[in-house]
This record gives sequence, structure tokens and C-alpha cells, in this order.
Amino acid sequence: MNVGKPKRDCTRASTNYNILWQGLKWHEIEQRVNKLQSRIAKAVERGRYNLAKKLQYLLTNSFTAKLLAVRKVTTNKGKRTPGIDGVILNSPSSKYQTAISMTNRGYKPLPLKRTYINKSNGKKRPLGIPTIMDRAMQALHQLGLDPIAETVLDECSFGFRKYRGTKDACEYLY
Repeated sequence: MNVGKPKRDCTRASTNYNILWQGLKWHEIEQRVNKLQSRIAKAVERGRYNLAKKLQYLLTNSFTAKLLAVRKVTTNKGKRTPGIDGVILNSPSSKYQTAISMTNRGYKPLPLKRTYINKSNGKKRPLGIPTIMDRAMQALHQLGLDPIAETVLDECSFGFRKYRGTKDACEYLY
């Protein structure tokens, strides 16, 4: 019988997620994710694809990567654009709870919210807006795919790549 340990009552336990989110050390979180990403890249370089797959699984299921993914989608330009569910993550508490609830098990993305944007020629262009949760899941899986893409892709391709742009292409041509 455990006399020294009090029973844990989950109904009374109140966690202040605001304090938890604001107390996160983002530099350390980014370092952990970058360390896993570099291990994935090294495994791919060495041809150890099974190890890379295991490390990808480890990364996409790690809580630090989930926190980073939620931070990425809540600090970008489209952070105030709700999806079909109308949810916007304004409070630190909701951001932390979203990171906790992110899981691949039973995950099904919701349909896109369809809006139309005016073009310069007077016509309208369709635009699909995913929910915040779907954007966070996409960002999470992008964290796992980026190291492989940067390792495998051609060194002279510059379009739509992280840390590459027009100046890099001009320097390569020179």
C-alpha cells in the first residue's frame, strides 16, 4: 500500500496552459528538433533509409516538434484566417492544448474552406483554406520531410526551397 504518495485526482488537477506556453524555451526546442533533423539527413546520406524512417517517426511524434509546428502556424501571416471550423488560436492556452491534442491516430483532415480572390484581370481565383489543426499537422510533417528533401534534391535547384532564393541562383550562375 502506498502510504507516502497521495492519490492523484485528475478531475481536480488544473493546469495553467498559459504559463506553460509562455515559459517554453524556444531556442532549446528548436535545437532538439534541428538535432533530430540533422540525424535524419545523415542517415539518408549514408543510405540508411530504415533508420531515417524511424527518426522521422520519432520527430513527428515528439512533443517539441508539435510545439514548434503550432508556433509556426500561429505566428505566420495567415494566423488570423480561420478554416471551415472557424477556430483561431489566439490564447497561449489554446496553442498549448492544440499541441497536446496533435496525434496521427484517428486523424482525418477537415474539408477546405473555399474562398475566391479577385485577380487583376477581373476574374476570381479559388483559394482553399485548411483549418489551424490541419496546418499544424502539415507543418509537423514538413519538419520530418525537409531534411530528406534537402539531402536528396539537386544542388542547383532553387525554387520553393528553404534557405534558397534568387540571389543563390544568381551566385550559382556566376
